[in-house]
Amino acid sequence: MLINVPETVVADALRGMAAAHPELTVDVENRVVVRRDAPVAGKAALVSGGGSGHEPLHAGFVGPGMLSAACAGEVFTSPVPDQMVRAAAVVDSGAGVLFVVKNYTGDVLNFEMAAELAEEEGIRVAQVLVNDDVAVTDSLFTAGRRGTGATLFVEKIAGAAAEEGAPLDRVAAIARQVNESSRSFGVALTSVTTPAKGSPTFDLPAGELELGVGIHGEPGRERRPMMTSREIADFAVDAVLEDLRPHGPVIALVNGMGATPLLELYGFNAEVQRVLSERGVAVARTLVGNYVTSLDMAGCSVTLCQVDEELVRLWDAPVETPALRWGR
Repeated sequence: MLINVPETVVADALRGMAAAHPELTVDVENRVVVRRDAPVAGKAALVSGGGSGHEPLHAGFVGPGMLSAACAGEVFTSPVPDQMVRAAAVVDSGAGVLFVVKNYTGDVLNFEMAAELAEEEGIRVAQVLVNDDVAVTDSLFTAGRRGTGATLFVEKIAGAAAEEGAPLDRVAAIARQVNESSRSFGVALTSVTTPAKGSPTFDLPAGELELGVGIHGEPGRERRPMMTSREIADFAVDAVLEDLRPHGPVIALVNGMGATPLLELYGFNAEVQRVLSERGVAVARTLVGNYVTSLDMAGCSVTLCQVDEELVRLWDAPVETPALRWGR
């Protein structure tokens, strides 16, 4: 691994991020990343965070048009409430703060505690829970569905609404609408290796894949012998459509898990688009790349969000973050 020692991986990454992105304020000690112009007067703020190892989620999405701040936990471990309260205090302009929370037990508990502490300090807080993964109902890390690729959709679309000056209640309502309109399904071609362990965290024999894997390597629906890109797209997209049942256009995210090259992801996207066309689903926008990753896992996920004209407009709105930028 390209690291010094496992104990400093997160701090080292944050120091490197600070050096590369002077438009951000990076508190390495407290592991909080903030847009440098925060707080923005009159603007509802968005704060998210989670375990490290899923980059560019979340710190890579801090900036105009998306998050106001992000909190980084240890690898695959939730940040703590003190980080979230610190982030909320730094970015709150008096218009309130929306916590964007992926549905993992540690994240949910810590963000709930942070919301209570922040409100005791006079910060108005709303929360949205992202739970878009259709692969399994409960997992090793969750009660209910896991939060995965839809987190990007929530942060981008709700972030655009906040940037336009929408009040906190409206921003939260849009965030919940996006989550309720989104579904995801992931596939692992290899296991994931954490810095602390230094070896694969689960056993996935060569020549097999895990259908419905979680972003921490949690088990999915089943294992099968290796499939072609075409076969994986048929399985994954049908799993999403069976649950989502869209009656309008969608935004599609074809996401890499960290170790799958863009050559393969674009080829997989061609198959995803084929399946959607065959199923009569119109695609309004598509995003392809590594956005919600799992360290060095090879694999991919598909996220679809049913959209109307307003959600497409907010998706297209300007954004300027380390990992996502257009229109500025």
